[in-house]
Amino acid sequence: MNVTVIVCTYNRSQTLAQSLESIAAQVGPDPLGWEVLVVDNNSTDRTRDVVDELSKKWPGRFRYVFEPQQGLSFARNAGIRNSLGSVLAFTDDDVTVAPGWLQNLTSSLETGQWAASGGRIIPIWAKAIPRWLSTNDPHTMGPFVAFDAGTMAGALHRPPYGANMAFRKEVFEKYGGFRTDLGRTAMSLQGREDIELGSRLLAAGLRLRYEPDAVVYHPAPENRMRKDFVLRWWYGFGYSEVVELGPPSSGRWVLYGIPLYLFRRMARWILQWMISINAARRFACKRNVWYWAGITRACYERPRHQEVPAGVSSELSGSQSLQKPFDINAPR
Repeated sequence: MNVTVIVCTYNRSQTLAQSLESIAAQVGPDPLGWEVLVVDNNSTDRTRDVVDELSKKWPGRFRYVFEPQQGLSFARNAGIRNSLGSVLAFTDDDVTVAPGWLQNLTSSLETGQWAASGGRIIPIWAKAIPRWLSTNDPHTMGPFVAFDAGTMAGALHRPPYGANMAFRKEVFEKYGGFRTDLGRTAMSLQGREDIELGSRLLAAGLRLRYEPDAVVYHPAPENRMRKDFVLRWWYGFGYSEVVELGPPSSGRWVLYGIPLYLFRRMARWILQWMISINAARRFACKRNVWYWAGITRACYERPRHQEVPAGVSSELSGSQSLQKPFDINAPR
């Protein structure tokens, strides 16, 4: 077994260097060979120069691929196509990986007992956490890429997050890659391509493993510790759920593709937002308004979109479509 670490990047040359340094310093899962594949998703900054400089410092460790089609899923699929490893690990271009991260994340995938693995993602806050942002609320923490299922290794019953996950390459050959109608772009906070892939594998009966000692530290910069960013993120999350899973059950009454009960649900959260006194509770209600607004807009627009089979990226061969019911996992 050998490992390819895939790092997709777009105009983040300032943080990319530190991230790649922390990856290159890993003591690899010897005697396995491993590489770092940087997928440049149409950057216009010094991304190529950063990779070239680090390639001189760490000969044979880095490879560079340019993917002109904008979008994180396009970049990740390009990484899969160009990878050499039998195990593919993914992380972000602004994280710092802990010592032992690569070994801890990938060693359980050697035997084939597990199809994929995920590790802990710990936010590093740029400033004091404001009163309206509750770290005890996993939903509000979604935009900060926090992932922590405890300190015990074992089976993972939910999809891992894209900043810290690994897969046996044969999984992509059989079940397809990341859906390209999902995933972050330069102009959109739409996501869920990592969640959709993990859900697809779980639905197929594959086993995913949680590795708590595979740790990455993800920055929470000041521009994300703002209400407007969190609200836009949840709006995109709601929209992405409909793109991924299809519209929710319509109920009895529908207007322009929108189940009318969605308006009642938003009205409920607007009322609770207005009357709540606690800052964190008040913002959680406001966050839910934006979440359901994203769902509502997607319900209106999706009939005008070309339908994409759930769970399939047309870029990779051998994909398999797996349908699943609409499942809202945010609070109601």
